[in-house]
Amino acid sequence: MTHDSSPPAAASDVVGTDAPEDAVAAEARIAEAAQVLERALIEVKKVVVGQDAMVERMLVGLLARGHLLLEGVPGVAKTLAVRTLADVVGGSFARLQFTPDLMPGDITGTRVWRASHESFEVERGPIFANLVLADEINRAPAKVQSALLEAMAEKQVSIAGTSHRLPDPFLVLATQNPVESEGVYRLPEAQRDRFLLKVDVPYPTGQEEFEILHRMSVDPPRAQRLLTPEDVVTLQGVADRVFVHHSVMSYLVNLTVATRDPARYGLPHLAGVIELGVSPRASLGMLAAGRALALLRGRSYVLPSDVAEIAGDVMSHRLLLTFDAVADGADPRAVVADVLRAVPQPHVATREQSAWARRARCPSQYLWAAPIRRRCSRPSTSPSDVVCPDACTVSRPA
Repeated sequence: MTHDSSPPAAASDVVGTDAPEDAVAAEARIAEAAQVLERALIEVKKVVVGQDAMVERMLVGLLARGHLLLEGVPGVAKTLAVRTLADVVGGSFARLQFTPDLMPGDITGTRVWRASHESFEVERGPIFANLVLADEINRAPAKVQSALLEAMAEKQVSIAGTSHRLPDPFLVLATQNPVESEGVYRLPEAQRDRFLLKVDVPYPTGQEEFEILHRMSVDPPRAQRLLTPEDVVTLQGVADRVFVHHSVMSYLVNLTVATRDPARYGLPHLAGVIELGVSPRASLGMLAAGRALALLRGRSYVLPSDVAEIAGDVMSHRLLLTFDAVADGADPRAVVADVLRAVPQPHVATREQSAWARRARCPSQYLWAAPIRRRCSRPSTSPSDVVCPDACTVSRPA
């Protein structure tokens, strides 16, 4: 897959940036971070065969400070991928094997009476780790699943009325088996909404399974540590400063609004399928995940295609379908695909196009084309003309 490597035209529209910074320094920082992430990705893939989308989404969640829900049948390397990522990024790692008899205190911790001191002491649970693997999360009852809510949302845990901060970075990667029905508990909607991404993990291909036999049957490899928790926090800060054009933000907002009012976007058939659309948390999630994905691809700006690529993983588990739709076997990802086809992507110009505009004495810093745009008044044979926000009558040749 090829991506436009041209940087954006201006840095003043970056969301979450307090002040403009030197463009050369910013590009150098993005390039350095992308190289570090590429090495980490390669190190994970030394152990995990295939599952490229899952591994990439795990790094996206790490950079975007969002938790992941991995869904797939047993034996498709979900747990192995999480363990390998923990080895690469460093920090503390804890695995929680969810069972029907698990109690909330087994996760968060509790107070323990110390006879030698004649006082209670707080015994912290395994949730106090940088990376937490919640294995088979749907095997525990709702009260245990809800014990993760405060930890995932607020990054703190309350024990005996006292709040305890969790380490930074903090990431929960949960796995669940979609095929079993006995001894499992469906995740409530509030719990699913806490996960930034839901990643479906498929079977490996025949060629990948052949490679698994060679690599993992005898003396399986082990990934090397390349990062520290401090490095991860720094990379998260770099991702926060990735450029986001306002038309890209408008695009992702349109995607979320289309799930709430599908008839407005020419999707009346979805009105009887969607019970509740996605919340604003989905918009924030797509923005953060789009930035992280752009950084992984080595770009300092977010493309509309980044948002479209990540939209299915961000929105599908947040959609609440009607009873009839569930009975008919409707797939939330198919609903998101319909929304993506109905909402057009904007065309954001890059710095090279901006330089052409300045040579043409266009007063704008950049060229862009909104989904509904004015045509240029100057005659042109090119169908790809764009009009700048200042209504300058400039035609861009193809």
